Amino acid sequence: MQSENLEPVNYYIGIDVGTASVRAALVDQFGTVVAYAEQPIQIWAPQPDHYEQSSDDIWAACCTVTKKVVRGIDVSQVRGLGFDATCSLVVLDTHFKPLAVNSEGEHNRNIILWMDHRAADQVARINGTRHRVLCFVGGAMSAEMQPPKLLWMKENLRESCWEKAGYFFDLPDFLSWKATGATARSLCTLVCKWTYSSEKGWDDSFWKLVGLEDLVANNYAKIGNEVLTPGAPVGNGLTSEAAEALGLAKGTAVGASLIDAHAGGIGMIGARVQGHNLPCENQPITSRAVVICGTSSCHMAISKSPVFVPGVWGPYDSAMVPGFWLNEGGQSATGKLIEHVVQGHAAFPELQTKSAASAQSIYTYLNGHLDLIKKSLPVGFLTVDLHVWPDFHGNRSPLADITLKGMVVGLTLSQGLDDLALIYLATIQAIALGTRHIVETMQAAGHDVNTLFMCGGLSKNPLFVQMHADITGMPVVLAHEVESVLTGAAILGACASKDFASLQDAMEKMGRVERVVLPNHKDKRFYDKKYQVFLKLVEHQREYKTIMQSL
Repeated sequence: MQSENLEPVNYYIGIDVGTASVRAALVDQFGTVVAYAEQPIQIWAPQPDHYEQSSDDIWAACCTVTKKVVRGIDVSQVRGLGFDATCSLVVLDTHFKPLAVNSEGEHNRNIILWMDHRAADQVARINGTRHRVLCFVGGAMSAEMQPPKLLWMKENLRESCWEKAGYFFDLPDFLSWKATGATARSLCTLVCKWTYSSEKGWDDSFWKLVGLEDLVANNYAKIGNEVLTPGAPVGNGLTSEAAEALGLAKGTAVGASLIDAHAGGIGMIGARVQGHNLPCENQPITSRAVVICGTSSCHMAISKSPVFVPGVWGPYDSAMVPGFWLNEGGQSATGKLIEHVVQGHAAFPELQTKSAASAQSIYTYLNGHLDLIKKSLPVGFLTVDLHVWPDFHGNRSPLADITLKGMVVGLTLSQGLDDLALIYLATIQAIALGTRHIVETMQAAGHDVNTLFMCGGLSKNPLFVQMHADITGMPVVLAHEVESVLTGAAILGACASKDFASLQDAMEKMGRVERVVLPNHKDKRFYDKKYQVFLKLVEHQREYKTIMQSL
């Protein structure tokens, strides 16, 4: 493929490993996605709170989608490759073979998925130490991070797994190793999920205090002692074996990886916004927050100096954008929650039938149905008596409380399509109210955020986007390429190829804005009231728990 003036175009590949699928995009030097492919991956859930995957399955899917997106392309024009993935834990033996993370001994299932909460007891004990490294994860570690999972394995699979393990990788780093043969880790993964400090490295005292002193041996060989900034070249590029499997040329540059949400941040936060009349225009990049919303949601804000936000992960030095500190808020279930609420409703079969008959997705149909029943009111006002607390899978931020549960207040005996549409709307509003809770907590701690940049699957839903604008009172900027996570992964490859002066240079030239959704400020009073109720819900839940614990 060539541009109109026949000048060769450089291409970069972004590979994104999400919770349920692997996706790849071929992205040109201007940030345009010119080819896309997706492949499902398997999840095992052998018991409650246990979720497992297979590194062999995931790598095979990476190869499948990459070969698809380079069909018809001269692979010599593919200058770089970047991976992002969920912050799941991959376990390999001393020969780099998969090692079972389950009592069944199924070695194919060698990944503890990010959303796995089997280590709830271990994370509570780790947080009880109040070690200084916890100051850099919002004061409390999450069960979604790696130390609790490692401790769970040591305590529950000591002989079958722990003592046989040779390497523990964050999934993004496993993919970089698989591609290059280099065991170097990304600063992003180690700082955000493993307690590594970009300034001081590993803290021996933490690992010894929590009972994982084994990992200190041999200069932390099992969890990483060579660390690269995001986008830095890994090894000598693709090995001959990986190149053949992916359908690319040997030696193609591979950029140090990112966690998936952070790739979305890279793909969006540096985009040019001139001419959109936004509050962040001509302001420092620190005035922007990125919301990456899919199965779960992440909220990224950066600062020139460290900002300590209670209940929000970080501050992480240079974990996403070099030279900036990162705070990462999040909601453990967003797309997953909407799906759970809609598919579990008695009227779901009716919704499926009617949406199929109209050749619409179920969510497009629900959005249209809400417009039909709103009458003269703004659609958001339909939930004046219906309120949801969205922590069906615990609270990641800003309360950092894995024990919180979901709440719905205002149910009736109705089970029709109108009722389904209302609970769907109330759930979307609850997620947006949760975003407001996170952003306001960040602002109170010192962040100066005035504009939201949104990407991910849920950003395709106009109701979801509008509710975020209305409820936070901020404009929401949508990327030209909806798949900003894939653009961000491709930017890593672009940076590694040395075709751009820096990661920031590639971010600015390859990240583009599509449109802006403005808040309806006339609805502000209604959403301020909804927010008051939202905060009351969790206050009441904790009161109920106190009452029941007094038995």
